[in-house]
Amino acid sequence: MNIKKTIGKIHLWLGLTSGLVVFMVSITGCLWVFQDEIRPLVYQDRMYIDPPPGGNDRMPLTALVNAAEEALGNGYSVERAYYPTAENETVYIQFRKFNEGTDQTVRWYGDYIVYFYKVFLNPYTGEVVHIENTKWEFFNVVLWAHFTLLLPYSIGHEVVGYGILVFVVMLITGLVLWWPKNRSAARQRFWFRWKRTTRWKRRNYDLHNILGFYALVFALVMAVTGLVWSFDWVGEGIQWVANGGKSIKAGHKHPKITFSEPDQAQVLDAIMAKMVGRHPDARYFYIRFPRKEDSPMSINATMGNHGYGNYIRYLIHPYTAEIIEESRFENLTNGEKAAELNYPIHVGSILGIPGKVLAFLTSLVAASLPVSGCLIWLGKRRKGKRRPSGSRHPAQRPATTAATPRP
Repeated sequence: MNIKKTIGKIHLWLGLTSGLVVFMVSITGCLWVFQDEIRPLVYQDRMYIDPPPGGNDRMPLTALVNAAEEALGNGYSVERAYYPTAENETVYIQFRKFNEGTDQTVRWYGDYIVYFYKVFLNPYTGEVVHIENTKWEFFNVVLWAHFTLLLPYSIGHEVVGYGILVFVVMLITGLVLWWPKNRSAARQRFWFRWKRTTRWKRRNYDLHNILGFYALVFALVMAVTGLVWSFDWVGEGIQWVANGGKSIKAGHKHPKITFSEPDQAQVLDAIMAKMVGRHPDARYFYIRFPRKEDSPMSINATMGNHGYGNYIRYLIHPYTAEIIEESRFENLTNGEKAAELNYPIHVGSILGIPGKVLAFLTSLVAASLPVSGCLIWLGKRRKGKRRPSGSRHPAQRPATTAATPRP
């Protein structure tokens, strides 16, 4: 068995073992790519309001949080808040809790997230516009299917990670198998040369080879950037390369915050007043409330629409409103910039709408590869079964003699 046949066997069996994972991850990736553009269209009633005429006096963020908590009732803890500055946009307060139990109690996605709600409010009146059960919201389910297949996180996260790692190997072995032997063979490797009489098996084979070739580089980029969330060593390796072969610096150790009991309403509103005063041109503020009593509050002040490098991140003392740390994209190391750019590269948004279209088409091709590859394999199996066990190759048939009359 020569090297190419061995690689073909590896490509086949890796494809059969990881095909379903690659298909699911790719299809959900297609659905996710344009979620920023689709949500404002389908959720217009909860994301936008008619602003009051002649005034822009908003209720304090604390009052909006209290209104959201009152709407949901007891037993829900605030996790995040989205505070846009556009006059016609709603504020939402997010409540979420994960089940940290064992695999026996967490059997699938529905068990892993205990609750997940977003309460959309009118920032001028505090009126609840909509309560979204985000746990079952379409795009949120798509996202979790993308990186856990809706399995328990500890299991699904690993399955997706190793499945995409296998997919990277398959892309490389696929290129080896695609490589033409000569110029004549290359003519059929770069474009479809179909006729009306071309059989569907040939068409399927060409779809697998040609589309796979053109999507190869983009699929590799999307796969590797996706692996950053699956394996720490991938992200660390990318940062190491981006830093010119230097070890990434140790993670920041924020000063431990001493718990106190100030007037929480005054502190939160003072924090927001400070942020709005510093960045009156901000597009929105994204607030992460501390999970523990000795943890800081995190606020992103974003200056434009969904992009990259257009925000300033703050760590805030939750009891004194003091700014602990300020982080700007331009001040990051190359490795840290690579980490920040990972998501925009993964979904194509780093290139705007054209990049998202490219990511969508690449994901679509990636989803088709396991299907067309499986059809190629099934076709070869059926062909092998139809051949009689005692049959010989035509070249091995006995020559016609006088004793063997012609038909």
